[in-house]
Amino acid sequence: MRLLFMGTPQFAVPTLKRLLSSPHSVIAVFTQSDKPAGRGEKLSAPPVKRLASEHEIPVYQPEKLKAEAWQRTIQTMAVDAIVVVAYGKILPSWLFTLPLYGAINLHASLLPKYRGAAPIHWAIAEGEITTGVTTMKIDAGLDTGDILLQEKVDIGSDDTAADLHDRLAAVGSDLMLRTLDLLESHEIEPIPQDPKLATYAPLLKKKDGELRWEQTSREVHNRIRAFNPWPGAYTYLHGALLRVWKAAPVIVPDNAQTPGTLTHHNSLGAVVTCRQGSLQLQQVQLENRKKIPAQDFLHGIRLAQNQSILLGR
Repeated sequence: MRLLFMGTPQFAVPTLKRLLSSPHSVIAVFTQSDKPAGRGEKLSAPPVKRLASEHEIPVYQPEKLKAEAWQRTIQTMAVDAIVVVAYGKILPSWLFTLPLYGAINLHASLLPKYRGAAPIHWAIAEGEITTGVTTMKIDAGLDTGDILLQEKVDIGSDDTAADLHDRLAAVGSDLMLRTLDLLESHEIEPIPQDPKLATYAPLLKKKDGELRWEQTSREVHNRIRAFNPWPGAYTYLHGALLRVWKAAPVIVPDNAQTPGTLTHHNSLGAVVTCRQGSLQLQQVQLENRKKIPAQDFLHGIRLAQNQSILLGR
């Protein structure tokens, strides 16, 4: 097949790599504009653009695709299918039916669950133990198109969003190639999604990372994993931001303290009481400081054994 690839972040890179090493031909790549990055705010090319440039594939970075000129440009490419992986922009409806096999999207969940912008994070935050990837035909709705193929991926009890991101990207690259091969040989039957089973994974906001100690220790732990690396899970200590990067649920017998109470436990170290169960902090970061082991943090704030302080606003 002659393919047009549309994608932007690192999640899309394994799929583009897989297609470039396949019998299919990637004719062109569409990606988002270069963005300022780092302390110097220098323009940085998206990961997909960097890979495409290495392979001397034409790269286009339109601000908007609605203009008729872009429709004519894509028509002249005479592609058989458009592959979309985390492109990050709304696509015009004419794009869905322009090529013979339509526009095929790789989505990081088992649709119709977790439609939307942040399926990896919300699957972990909601305590799922299994997720996966889906290839689907793009239509005018939000991840509502017919399903082509799916593959399940287990979520480990300590997996962060970053861990799961990389595994799903790798599994998804193989799934996309299989999808294209089966489409070309007419061996795949699209399956409509059941809207009654749909759940949503909205775009993450910074405030999503604030920990709520009135949840169970398992629920808090899920959110710490889900929002690592961004927006990062956090609470407050005496008004200062305290990020929690790593933790584990623990059982502290006869713990009747107020949720949010941080105690220097004699054997477990930094332990926070939750509505049900407790959470052992393992790696934290005070505002404008480096990440450190929680034990070092306790020494730094001079919290003696069996003493407690309250976290939160």
